[in-house]
Amino acid sequence: MSNTSRISSRIAAISESATLKVDAKAKALKAEGKAVISYAAGEPDFPTPSFIVDAAVEAARDPRNHRYTPAAGLPELREAVAAKTLRDSRLEVSPGQVIVTNGGKQAVYQSFATLLDPGDEVLVPSPFWTTYPEAIKLAGGLPVQVFAGADQDYLVTVEQLEAARTERTKVLLFVSPSNPTGAVYSPEQTKAIGEWALEHGLWVISDEIYQNLVYSPASDGSYRATSIVEAVPELADRTILVNGVAKSYAMTGWRLGWMVGPADAMKAAANLQSHLSSNVSNVSQRAAIAALTGPQDEVETMRQAFDRRRQTIVAGLSAIEGVRVPGPQGAFYVYPDVNLLLGQEWHGVTPVTSLELADLILEKTEVATVPGEAFGPTGFLRLSYALGDDDLAEGVRRLQEFFAG
Repeated sequence: MSNTSRISSRIAAISESATLKVDAKAKALKAEGKAVISYAAGEPDFPTPSFIVDAAVEAARDPRNHRYTPAAGLPELREAVAAKTLRDSRLEVSPGQVIVTNGGKQAVYQSFATLLDPGDEVLVPSPFWTTYPEAIKLAGGLPVQVFAGADQDYLVTVEQLEAARTERTKVLLFVSPSNPTGAVYSPEQTKAIGEWALEHGLWVISDEIYQNLVYSPASDGSYRATSIVEAVPELADRTILVNGVAKSYAMTGWRLGWMVGPADAMKAAANLQSHLSSNVSNVSQRAAIAALTGPQDEVETMRQAFDRRRQTIVAGLSAIEGVRVPGPQGAFYVYPDVNLLLGQEWHGVTPVTSLELADLILEKTEVATVPGEAFGPTGFLRLSYALGDDDLAEGVRRLQEFFAG
């Protein structure tokens, strides 16, 4: 028998998504009849707005949508994405600079695959979404973590980025609002980082999937995070924006994202997609057109609900002695620092890592959280507050009761 490995070393090195793993475990326990409350999945609990569903039903009946369409996306959707990019990122692009992807995750993967050669380094602010390092490594790149803790509200500085930069650095990953922390860079911080990236000739991949889920208005009164290309327009020729309808429109299962960038990079990414997946489901594309061009009332209603839940969970977790909770300014996650809880005995068990603490919490309280090891250093937990108000309150009550004794 050949000595060749059955599985490629490249694929064998990929770690399973920790967030999906914890969520699957929580769902399995629920199926067994356990009263599990899961803060694991970053998925709105709201149904997709009905007018979007109606557009999809109508599209499914249209034979035009039963056939292949352009791999880069329906022209009407690419136009709608270009209009949204101008409205919220303040960047004017042509529809030809838009590629529609199977969710934001494919857009992330294709962005790194398009830009990176073996050995290229990517600066990854930490804590980070668990998929980023895996996508970078699959593209042959090297993720370089730049950590900012609770004392910095999880926001990296230009000085930290400069200290991590080498002659092999090609890309800066910029994420605001952040998964897992909910941190949002101010316009001034975004501009400083953008000007630094421009000065050093770096590419920027900016994940804007939570762009419209912020809780303080911008200077124009709109609820949107400052895009790095808005803060530093000169960066547009070296920036790929990643976005999608999943979070703001409660459309995680529709698998509809996009990437926007310079024409040469988008042509290369489109070539990749033509061989990788071809076009996204036409029904999902028609639904996304309705989402982006239709009424936004329900989107605002959901944002307000997330804001209410955000305040509830921050107050509840902050009441637990030893838990430090920087207030998230965007997305729908809270990322408490639990280092002071480690090394202490809790109901006969002494966890020394946040992974052990998360397992203990799930076992003893039937509350599912994601440990910090999934996103960077140990000592933290991620809790999504994109779940019903009653479950959110009950989960916090269980945690308070557990750590009170």
